[in-house]
Amino acid sequence: MKAEGSQYIIIGFALVVFGAVVPFLMVIGVINPSFWLSILAYSASVVGLFLGVFGAFDIRQEELDK
Repeated sequence: MKAEGSQYIIIGFALVVFGAVVPFLMVIGVINPSFWLSILAYSASVVGLFLGVFGAFDIRQEELDK
C-alpha cells in the first residue's frame, strides 16, 4: 500500500514537531541533554522537512495527472 501525499505531510509535521520539542525540553531541563538525543532531534527535523516537501510534490503531481 502506497502512502498518500497528505500522509507524508502529516508524518513530516510530526517529525518536525518532535525535532523542535526535544531540544526545548533539553534547554529547560526536563530531560537530560545528550549528544545522541540531539542528533536524533536534528535528524527527525531534516527527515520531516523532506517528507513534507515530498508529500506536497506528490499531491501536486496527482493534481496534474487528472
